[in-house]
Amino acid sequence: MTEEARRKAYLQALNIPAWQLRSAPVVEPGGPQETAAEANQSVEGADSAADRPPVATLDWSALRERVMQCQACPLHATRTQGVFGVGNTQAEWMLIGEAPGAEEDRQGEPFVGRAGQLLDAMLAAAGTDRQKVYIANIIKSRPPDNRDPQPGEIAACLPYLRRQIELISPRVIMLVGRVAAQTLLESTAAVGRLRGQVHRLPGFAIPAVVTYHPAYLLRSPLEKRKVWDDLRLLRRTLESTS
Repeated sequence: MTEEARRKAYLQALNIPAWQLRSAPVVEPGGPQETAAEANQSVEGADSAADRPPVATLDWSALRERVMQCQACPLHATRTQGVFGVGNTQAEWMLIGEAPGAEEDRQGEPFVGRAGQLLDAMLAAAGTDRQKVYIANIIKSRPPDNRDPQPGEIAACLPYLRRQIELISPRVIMLVGRVAAQTLLESTAAVGRLRGQVHRLPGFAIPAVVTYHPAYLLRSPLEKRKVWDDLRLLRRTLESTS
């Protein structure tokens, strides 16, 4: 079986249609040429086919239930539970990370364990805490062995995250780590090149600041000073939107 045939079979198994651009090859959902909006359309189409309300119409309760019951990608078979999100659903700040790890999968809450403790310290330094912000991930199920999420997995989960952003309507967003930053900014640039500036989240025009993931900081503690700079930038951005 060719690589193209394997990809088509994988997409068909996920019930995600392959998109054909004019004068362009078929693009796998979540791939470098596909926008977040197209990924949203892919999974929304699968939702409609399943005769369920589109994700974009769900309230908080229905959205949480959909995430917990989701079987849109193979990760549902290996996870303990979906990790929906935590915090203030009317928050001015929203923090978005990559994916649940082992402890998050066990507790059902994003950013717990050592990385979560460091994130709490970062929030405290910025004068807030996880009860005042809202914290979510790009995908809601833990990838095996904490590997990077695959394009099809990201495409399956993006509509849930986008709906969370719509319901919260935060004034600023902090993108935590490479996967979150590259996915939502539709970029291939490294975190070091994306941080230090204010971006606009495609599809929302919400100001977004990029920073390093706490798990990375545990391995590279000398980078913590840069995160403090990112938090100050986020604070200034928030104040400028008042």
